[in-house]
Amino acid sequence: MNDILVIGAGVTGLTLAWALRERGHGVRLLEAHPTAGGKIRSRHADGYRVDLGPNSLLERPGQGLSRLIDALELRPRVVEANAQAKRRYVCREGRVLALPGGPLDFIRTPLFSARAKLRLLSEPWRTSAAADESIAQFVRRRLGAEFLDWAVDPFVSGVYAGDPEKLSVRAATARVHALEAQAGSLFLGAARQAAKRRGSGPAPRSRLIGFRDGMQELTDALAARLGDDLQTDSAVAGLRRVGGHWVAETAQGAVEGARLVLALPAYAAADLLESFKWELAGELRGIGYPGVANVALGLPRAAVQHPLDGFGMLIPSREGRETLGVLFSSTLFPGRAPAGHVLLTAFIGGARNPEAHARDDATLIERVIADITPLLGIDAAPTFSRVTRWPRAIPQYTIGHLDRLARIDAALAELPGLSLAGNWRGGIAVGDCIDNALALADRLAGEALNT
Repeated sequence: MNDILVIGAGVTGLTLAWALRERGHGVRLLEAHPTAGGKIRSRHADGYRVDLGPNSLLERPGQGLSRLIDALELRPRVVEANAQAKRRYVCREGRVLALPGGPLDFIRTPLFSARAKLRLLSEPWRTSAAADESIAQFVRRRLGAEFLDWAVDPFVSGVYAGDPEKLSVRAATARVHALEAQAGSLFLGAARQAAKRRGSGPAPRSRLIGFRDGMQELTDALAARLGDDLQTDSAVAGLRRVGGHWVAETAQGAVEGARLVLALPAYAAADLLESFKWELAGELRGIGYPGVANVALGLPRAAVQHPLDGFGMLIPSREGRETLGVLFSSTLFPGRAPAGHVLLTAFIGGARNPEAHARDDATLIERVIADITPLLGIDAAPTFSRVTRWPRAIPQYTIGHLDRLARIDAALAELPGLSLAGNWRGGIAVGDCIDNALALADRLAGEALNT
C-alpha cells in the first residue's frame, strides 16, 4: 500500500507527489488524461511555440518555484522575459495607452482624467471597511471609479477572467487588502513595505520567466522524475474507505493509500466526495469556473502597426469588446514565432462572456481579429491560428470565499487522512500552486512522523 495516494497530475499534484517522494514517502499519482500537466500545455507548429494555458511565471527569490527549478535542473532551460514586458497596455475609448510606470508617468498619462488623479491623492484618508467586499467596491472606495474602470477591471478580466463586482478583495487580492488592513491605506502600506526592504539591504529581484520550449517543460520534468509512480489514463470512478485507509477505483484496478490527497479542480473533487459528505461536495461545487478560449494568432511583423513593445494589452469591459486581452507572446520570449513574424495570444470569454468559448474556431478567430485590428493596426489576415478551449478555466474567489474555505476545512476534519489541494484556494498562479503543494508536503510528512 502507498503511504500517500494523490489524484490529479496538474502542477499542484505533480509538485506534491515529487516533494513527498523526495522526503522518502511511497507515493502513487493518478491522472485521468493521457499526459500530466493539467492546463499547462505547450505546442509547436509551423515555427510557432504556443502555450495553451499559463504563458509565464513570476519567480520570486527564495520561494518554491525557484527551488523547484534548481532541484529539477531546469535552470539552463529558463528564459527571462524581455525587459519591455514591464510595459503594459490598456485601451480607453479606442486608444491604446501604456499603464503608468511611475509617479511622473501617472501625472502625464491620458488614461485617467485630472479629476481622477486628484481623487487618487485622497486615498490615505479613505475609511476602511469591516466586512468582506468585492474588488470593485474596494477600489471605488479607496481609488475611485475611473481607476476601477480603466485599470482594475481589465486586470481582473485578464488575470482571473473574473468580474470585479463579484470577486472578494480579501480572497482574490489578499496582498492588496493587507496593505489597508495593516496601514489603513494602500499608499502608506506600500511605502512602509518599501522602507522595510530598503532597510534590509538590496534584495534579489523577482522576474518574469518562461522556458525555451514553453511552460510544459516544467510539468514534463516533474513527470519524468516521478517515473512509474505517475499513472496516467487512470480516471478514478469512485473512492472507498477500508480499515482506515483510502481506496481509489480505476479501470486498471484498485489503488490504495494510507492518506489521500485530491489535487483536483473543486468541481472534480466534489464528484468524488459526494457519497462521503454531501455538504462538503456542495461547498466545492459552489466555486465557479467560467470558460475561456485561448486564440493564438501568427502574423507577419509588417502587418501589425503597433510596436508590440510590452507584455500585452488589456481591454476594459467598458470598451464593449468581447476579447479580454492579448499577450505579445513573441515579444515576451525568444523563439515564439518564425523570423519576420509575431505571435499574439488572445483570450475571450470569462465571467464577462461565459459562453463565448463554446463557439467554433472560425467564429472565435473572427471575433478576436475584429476586436484587436483597430487597436493594434492589423492590415493582413493571420498566417497561423490555433484555438484552445477551457470550458472551466479559472476558479473564482467570490465574496464569501474565505468563509467557504473555512466550512470546507471543518468538513474535512471529519474525514481522517484526506486532504484537498488546487488553485481554488491559496492563489490561482502557478507559483502559488507550487508553494501550496510544497507546504502540504511538509505537513503530510510531519503527520507521518507523528503516527
